Amino acid sequence: MSAGYAGDLTPQQTWELLADDPTALLVDVRTEGEWRSIGVPDLDGRVGFVEWVDGQGRPNPDFLAQLAELGVTDGRPVVFLCRSGVRSVAAATTATAAGIGPSYNVLTGFEGDVGPDGARGHWGWRAEGLPWRSL
Repeated sequence: MSAGYAGDLTPQQTWELLADDPTALLVDVRTEGEWRSIGVPDLDGRVGFVEWVDGQGRPNPDFLAQLAELGVTDGRPVVFLCRSGVRSVAAATTATAAGIGPSYNVLTGFEGDVGPDGARGHWGWRAEGLPWRSL
C-alpha cells in the first residue's frame, strides 16, 4: 500500500486491470471543463466522472456521495485518473480512508506533466494510445 491507498498504476497497467477484472472501474476526477476540452477515456461504461475540484479549484463536497452513486464500494477496484496524477492521489487516499477500494492512482494521468517543449500530452493515457474520445 502506497501513501494511504492501494498503489500507483501506469496507464497500461490500468488498462490491463480493467480488462482482467470486470468489476473494476476507472473514475476520472478532472473538471468538467477538462473533460470537454481535452477528452476522456473511452471504456464502454467502465469509466465514471466525478470532479475532485471544480473549475475554480474548490473541493467537491459531494465527492464520496457521487462515488457511491457510481456504485463504487469496498471490494470493487477503483482507479482514479486526473490530468497528471496529482489530484487522483488525493482522490484515492480519500476513497481508501472512507473504506472504498482497493483504490489506485494512474501515474502520469490522462495527459501527463508539461514536457520539454512546454506542452502536455507526451505522457499519460492518451499518449500511450489507450482508448479515448472527445465529449
